[in-house]
Amino acid sequence: MTDNRARRMWKTLEPFHAITYFSPETRQATDALGLKGGWMSYFACRAAPLGAASAELVAAVFYNFHPSMVARALPDAWNRATPEQLLEARLGAVDTAVRRLFPDAPDFGRVAELARQAAEAAPLGGRALGAANAALDWSTEPHLMLWQATTILRESRGDGHVAALVAAELSPCQALITASAAGGPSKEIFHLARHWSDEEWAAASDDLRSRGLLDADGALTDAGQALRQQVEDTTDSLADAGWRALGDDLTNELHDLVHPLSAVLMSGALIPPDNPMGLKW
Repeated sequence: MTDNRARRMWKTLEPFHAITYFSPETRQATDALGLKGGWMSYFACRAAPLGAASAELVAAVFYNFHPSMVARALPDAWNRATPEQLLEARLGAVDTAVRRLFPDAPDFGRVAELARQAAEAAPLGGRALGAANAALDWSTEPHLMLWQATTILRESRGDGHVAALVAAELSPCQALITASAAGGPSKEIFHLARHWSDEEWAAASDDLRSRGLLDADGALTDAGQALRQQVEDTTDSLADAGWRALGDDLTNELHDLVHPLSAVLMSGALIPPDNPMGLKW
């Protein structure tokens, strides 16, 4: 995929947002609240801005996780900790993780200021997760403000990506199949991280073949490649509205300030090279 402005900024900002998923501090904080397991921690922390949402709602807005995977975590998590407690826990965990990962980090003031401007320009209409995170109070700590901003930007973009997948008539499992066939994470990574069975994967693949999008060997046909490119182009186009509002000069400055931080996270300090986000460095 061509790295246009929106995609370039996603690649740069996503690792800082992903601290919340990969740092052990998050699991430690949710264990202390009584949650059980890493996936309950993930679903509850990420969904907490929505309130005590049902498993059905979370599966719908997260989109590509198997619904039964979500149902094993929710609503049980809300019986162990309130969304408000989890919001506090995830922010506290990020605070501890950033201080550990960047003990000699420069002042976060300028990068936090720019990131907040970008987040406040991000499109929120029709974007449930983006809007829910944008409604939270801002932290006054610059490194946490930066993390909150990258989270709003990431979820706003993700909501737009789901809209593009729905418009392309790609089911949650088919979204993963076509992403993998386009050079994204492997089937094995998606099996571990999204829990669609071999039988469900095969059935979704058969439907893609019947539509002329996948060939007999599981590779994308020309039509399949075009549809997947359409999804990515639409995702970038929907996300670019915020970057247009921020302007090229401030966008480039934000990129240059965050890139060294993300480089540390992607160089082995935190985020594995084979990740279900499809993030390559």
